[in-house]
Amino acid sequence: MNRKDGMNYAPKGKVNKIVESGRFPFAAIGLDHGHINGMCNGLIEAGADLVAVYDPDPQKVQAFCEAFPGVRAADSEQDILLDPAIQLVACASIPAKRGEMGVKVLEHGKHYFVDKPAFTKLDQLEKAREKTKETGLKWGIYYSERLHVESAVFAGQLIEEGAIGRVVQVIGTGPHRASAESRPEWFFDPESYGGILCDIGSHQIEQFLHYTGAKDAKVLHSKVANYHYKQYPQFEDFGDATLVADNGATFYFRVDWLTPDGLGTWGDGRAFLLGTEGYIEIRKYLDVGRDSSSDHLYLVNQEGEKHFALSGKVGYPFFGQFILDCLNGTEKAMTQEHAFKAAELCIIAQEQSIKVEGAKTPAN
Repeated sequence: MNRKDGMNYAPKGKVNKIVESGRFPFAAIGLDHGHINGMCNGLIEAGADLVAVYDPDPQKVQAFCEAFPGVRAADSEQDILLDPAIQLVACASIPAKRGEMGVKVLEHGKHYFVDKPAFTKLDQLEKAREKTKETGLKWGIYYSERLHVESAVFAGQLIEEGAIGRVVQVIGTGPHRASAESRPEWFFDPESYGGILCDIGSHQIEQFLHYTGAKDAKVLHSKVANYHYKQYPQFEDFGDATLVADNGATFYFRVDWLTPDGLGTWGDGRAFLLGTEGYIEIRKYLDVGRDSSSDHLYLVNQEGEKHFALSGKVGYPFFGQFILDCLNGTEKAMTQEHAFKAAELCIIAQEQSIKVEGAKTPAN
């Protein structure tokens, strides 16, 4: 895994098989974003069997089959959708197309696991809500910046144990390296990727809801800008927003595509969690200037100050829990409403956002 390449960030953890081989076959459709590799890694490590893949681009399929030896290259989407043995479809197609694919997957009696953003418009989300209620099938969303980050998982465990009391405020930062020269055309089209708050902002809103235990929130203010990438006039390289939750917790987050090349990883993602009895800082991908390893967590509470180096020590429990949820009809990994609420709020933040006009290049 190239730590400098966020688009192909695909963590590998310890194998912890929750189900026996053959119990949960799944397939991949749509390879437009490299997150599909991380999604499949997580499911395989939890015991699922990746049996087939389809994408209209044969080069993407070839690269995927090299990454996952033994997977069958299907001739079409229908080849996968009509296969009664396949229980789930994982998808990382162009974001604007993910909602439509999910409806199709559920209509064929299979669970769905999709990269974020799962939707770019609210009407896509409403169709998904209707289809999950109609079928009882799962529509999982890959919020990787919490689910596939050991320090972020551990932070949730500390909060459940009461280590910092009630979480009353969260600050999230999600800087990313653009690597513009290697991105596909759709990456710069907001109609395709949904806008910066809808896209990478979805990670931030999901972790806010999770850490505070909120069921809903209101977007108070949001804004977007294009400060640097003037050659792509519709692109947004900066966004931020402020929210307040239904339980009174507050949130500010910032996301951007401005990570400098000198940083040793694709983004110095952090989260700051303020509780009534202490606080936590998560340094997800490195401890900048001090330690190039990932997953550092700092805890300060009534008992003192602690630093945790967590890489390789926590694991990624979401994937096994999600497989069991699909098999048993439970909601241990993530409730359906939580997954959809985070998606809804990031679209609202995007649609309500103010375009910062000062970001334009001044006329000479």
